[in-house]
Amino acid sequence: MSKNGRILVAMSGGIDSSLAAVMLHDEGYEVIGMTMKTWDYASSGASKKETGCCSLDSINDARNVAVQLGFPHYILDIRAEFGDSVIDHFTGEYLEGRTPNPCVLCNTHIKWDALLRRADSLDCEFIATGHYANIRQANNRHVISKGIDSTKDQSYVLWGVSQASLARTKLPLGHLHKTEIRDMARQRGFMELVNKAESYEICFVPDNDYRGFLKHRIPTLEAQVAGGNFVMADGTVVGQHEGYPFYTIGQRKGLGIALGRPIFVTEIRKETNEVVLGDLPQLYRDAMWVGKLNMQKYENLGEMPLETTTKVRYKDAGTAATIEQFGDKMRVLFHEGVSAIAPGQAAVFYEGNDVVGGGWITKSFQQDSDNAAFN
Repeated sequence: MSKNGRILVAMSGGIDSSLAAVMLHDEGYEVIGMTMKTWDYASSGASKKETGCCSLDSINDARNVAVQLGFPHYILDIRAEFGDSVIDHFTGEYLEGRTPNPCVLCNTHIKWDALLRRADSLDCEFIATGHYANIRQANNRHVISKGIDSTKDQSYVLWGVSQASLARTKLPLGHLHKTEIRDMARQRGFMELVNKAESYEICFVPDNDYRGFLKHRIPTLEAQVAGGNFVMADGTVVGQHEGYPFYTIGQRKGLGIALGRPIFVTEIRKETNEVVLGDLPQLYRDAMWVGKLNMQKYENLGEMPLETTTKVRYKDAGTAATIEQFGDKMRVLFHEGVSAIAPGQAAVFYEGNDVVGGGWITKSFQQDSDNAAFN
């Protein structure tokens, strides 16, 4: 019997999750490795060779680490629930004129739940992943906190993990830099992991062509949405587009229209199949509504506003904002304008390094002109 108990480690086959398993094994845990099969690339219609966390090579890489260290490794097939939840949400959000964030949804509602169910069946007290983030205690609650490596910090994608799940989760990489992980892999002889290219794509869109994925997923989509207008904010028609689901807030390239100056997508109007264009200043908003909250550091904010740094996308540095909670909704008032706030993306509120909570952006607006109602 191990000194620290049994732990189920999510192993994608990449260097981070593999070294998380190595570290926990060295610490004295009885490690069980688990690789989740979420998607068949052939189903996406992608032309690119299968790579990433669902490929046979990645499954074999994870198994090789387990074999070398002598702990069991299993494959968990969650393609059905992944497709029902993540893929359907992904396509549905584009059809609603929003920009989805499937990685957050997958982390918080698919992988964690699937891991914990399998952990229970294997008598594992804890689960672990290779995310660069930390978990600490504050206010008698479990709180995600930023990883020490600011270039790799993944706290943004973990805002939706529940208190019950965080209580059973270990994140062994949060106090390390990526360079240290690579050094550890070299020292242990895992050169195939050191030399392995990292993937930053959506796992089920391996060629990064989400338009092609939507067309493959919904064969009648092009016919349904073709022939919409590009319009300016005042309603002036300046051209025709391929259909509103094929555009995102902030997009500049690939519009197929020339107005003699840089132009951006500033709004998507599903009801009229219009894509609104504007100059860069028109992309900025200083307020937004966020819904379907998951609170971490505080159970709720009550009637007290809180000063935070709020991120509206993964690579966002964050902007100072005052947040006010109204039940399952948060009104966010930025201290300065933020560019390309896209409904459908996740918003995450930070107090220092701690995740206060997060939710899904539903609407952005200007404080001095349109204190828009939540919708």
